[in-house]
Amino acid sequence: MNNLKRTIADVAREAGVSAMTVSRALRDPDKVSAKTLTKIRKVVDRLGYVPDPAASALAAGKTNVIGVIVPSVTNNVFSDVMRGIYEAAEGSKWQIQLGNSRYSPLEEESLVRTFLSQRPAGLVLSGLDQSEDTARLLERADCRIVQIMECGPAPYDMMVGFSHVEASAAATRHLLAAGYRRPGYIAARLDPRSQRRLAGFRGEAEKAGVFDAGRIVTTPRPSTVTLGCELVADLLSKAPETDAILCNNDDLALGALFECQRRGIRVPDQMGICGFNDLEMMAAANPPITSVRTFRLAMGRDAFRMLTGALAGIEPEQPVVDLGYEVVARGSTARNGQG
Repeated sequence: MNNLKRTIADVAREAGVSAMTVSRALRDPDKVSAKTLTKIRKVVDRLGYVPDPAASALAAGKTNVIGVIVPSVTNNVFSDVMRGIYEAAEGSKWQIQLGNSRYSPLEEESLVRTFLSQRPAGLVLSGLDQSEDTARLLERADCRIVQIMECGPAPYDMMVGFSHVEASAAATRHLLAAGYRRPGYIAARLDPRSQRRLAGFRGEAEKAGVFDAGRIVTTPRPSTVTLGCELVADLLSKAPETDAILCNNDDLALGALFECQRRGIRVPDQMGICGFNDLEMMAAANPPITSVRTFRLAMGRDAFRMLTGALAGIEPEQPVVDLGYEVVARGSTARNGQG
């Protein structure tokens, strides 16, 4: 009999209670007496009973699963967000299930369909730029939703993030205040958030009268430090007068620093460099690199707390939470004492 799949009825019979009591003990242990709960748990352990989440979902209308869809599981930015979610979820009844869309709208749509078919309690997903089909699925979804990484005026449900346009504009203003007058921009991947950062740079540079499309170099390739070196080499071959570079992430910024050092270009005197996200390596570089700090751990924690609070009937005061950003000035832009 040990090889047979145990059922909730087996547990109830062995524990001398009803199947409903067993179900309640497993789903909501606070509603069962300590003595009964202990007896049921001992039987569960002895029989090796494993609850069927699909059956539980059919019975309760929902699982205790929170689906999280991110575009990358190797990018440190999303690793930090996930760490915030897992830290907030630790010790709770909620189970986190992770999906990696790999920056593909079609894969994101497939993951949303899969998660929704499993009746999750909630979904956390990145950004504002879902496909039309994915947007329709989310608008009709029978679960709570939190969008992360950005802020916008029309969330499906709730949202926590910041404005990439404003953050990039602030970084551009920092470069101008430091005395740089021929700024360039390098970017990889070109996902929607990267494009909004470029829009922030362009808008601020145009306002200051220093924008030149010839000083923008982009690629759809994934970001690496080596790619940062290549993009700067390309930029300087086209626009050797460039005196500052805003990079759309920190990998590229570190590569930009290495390429400038290889060419004997003095940072920050001849070239200012600014990254985006403020990963640990920015402060460890020599010179340390200015970057836009984003609050990724807090974003993950807040997304989880907003979602589970709403599931408990506690609606957020505001459906959109803007965590803001901070331009952390360091030696790579200290041309006029601005670092």
